[in-house]
Amino acid sequence: MSQSVVKNSEADAPPPLNPPSGGGLKGHPWLTLLTVAVGVMMVALDGTIVAIANPVIQEKLHAAPSEIQWVTSGYLLALAVFLITAGKIGDRFGHKTTFLVGAVGFAATSAAIGFAGNIQTVIAFRVLQGLFGALLQPAALGLLRGAFPAEKLNMAIGIWGGVIGASTAAGPIVGGLLVEHVNWESVFFINIPVGLIALGLGLWILRDVRAENAARSFDLPGIALLSVGMFALVFGIIKAPEWGWGDAKTLLFLGGAVVLMVLFALWQGRAKEPLIPLSLFRSVPLSAGVLLMVLMAFAFFGAIFFVTFYLQNVHGMKPVDAGVHLLPMTGMMIIGSPLAGLAIGRFGPRVPIVVGMLITTAAMFGMSTLDTGSSTGVMSLWFVLMGLGISPVMVGATEVIVGNAPLELSGVAGGLQQAAMQVGGSLGTAVLGALMAAKVGDVLPGNWAKAGLPPVEGPSAEGLKQAAQLGIAPPAPPGTPQQAVDAMAGAVHQSFVSGMSLAFAVAAVVAFAAAVLGLLTRRGTTDAGPSVHI
Repeated sequence: MSQSVVKNSEADAPPPLNPPSGGGLKGHPWLTLLTVAVGVMMVALDGTIVAIANPVIQEKLHAAPSEIQWVTSGYLLALAVFLITAGKIGDRFGHKTTFLVGAVGFAATSAAIGFAGNIQTVIAFRVLQGLFGALLQPAALGLLRGAFPAEKLNMAIGIWGGVIGASTAAGPIVGGLLVEHVNWESVFFINIPVGLIALGLGLWILRDVRAENAARSFDLPGIALLSVGMFALVFGIIKAPEWGWGDAKTLLFLGGAVVLMVLFALWQGRAKEPLIPLSLFRSVPLSAGVLLMVLMAFAFFGAIFFVTFYLQNVHGMKPVDAGVHLLPMTGMMIIGSPLAGLAIGRFGPRVPIVVGMLITTAAMFGMSTLDTGSSTGVMSLWFVLMGLGISPVMVGATEVIVGNAPLELSGVAGGLQQAAMQVGGSLGTAVLGALMAAKVGDVLPGNWAKAGLPPVEGPSAEGLKQAAQLGIAPPAPPGTPQQAVDAMAGAVHQSFVSGMSLAFAVAAVVAFAAAVLGLLTRRGTTDAGPSVHI
């Protein structure tokens, strides 16, 4: 989810860079707000709209569970790796140009995904889509800072955040309607007209903004080390259930990721223009805030990945119904964010963060108790608590990270905050997916035998296990008695729910660890700093 938070006093907002002068619409503050909101709305909408389409994409393209995870993980990983670099690109080449390239690229890759005929092509263009999405986010914020005077910036960011929050909440509904009444491809095609509108408005309205004294070089070795290291880590975790955790290929990828991350850290200490200056981590609250963001995203995005499969495949809901059932969670995130801002302004970030993560822990634990017959009321209760708990962490952790960074590194800190959230989401989806797959594989044979069904062996057994990891009951041969059909579906659904319960239980433990970590946070000590996104 993407949103921006600024400090509440006028002194906290930086002066606009290259403010517009003269009349006309070029650089008009409120039209600039409209333009960047349209562009970044694609990224916010895409984050939830694709989740609803994932089960249908998996079915139509015959994707394996690990492959459908990469539709999410590849996108999040590309965002995570490229965000800090994208911010530096905007400083160097101008935020207007960067924003327009991001908008056009995001729309173009969306079209390519819609025309893809196999899951591998979908994943490849989702990665590219993530790269262009990363260009959009820091550029949009830079344009707002340049268009609005300091005393109006808080209001502008608040409206912008509301638009993004509404887009996030609308994603499941829009996605459900498109998947149900059109096709899964339309979930991506919808970005084309939005991107064209953002391009047209951008060329007409936006005035270029760029930082003075921007770095003339990029830390290419650092970018390469971080990118390859993160790819090795997530890919190794996703493939581990298939290869085996002790397999040489798994150990090669995971061990290689550790080596690359160490080399990245060493290089950052030597690089003239490091991608992530290590001096940032001398602040204990800042370091705690970054790790808190990783753990929060690990628990939230990792666990929530399974909910759409649970609603559609276990409860048999249509995509739009699944979207409606998720609305209490996304709706509470919209309501909870301004409430969290008020609480953080009064009490500081520590108390709201700890309370929010404890509420999230309770929600995760509650969701681990869901079964094949759980009612809408029970599900909605846990969804409401989830949205309410996550909101103060989103806002508070951002305040901690940016506020405790030196003023001259506040932009890098903002990129680090967003990257931490995206990396945490990728790792959570991968790790919890691996744990769930292992659990389903363990309990499925027993549930199958308990239902009185004949054993399945050979390739059919592997296909049954992979289908059960998504909650999909196997097709019954013609003439199969209805009782046997129901027994097969029951065994598969019970196995899926067992795996999902384990994933949510682990997510609850991670969320509680994040609550404890929140005790190390404190309000930022810098006097000013730019707005950053969530």
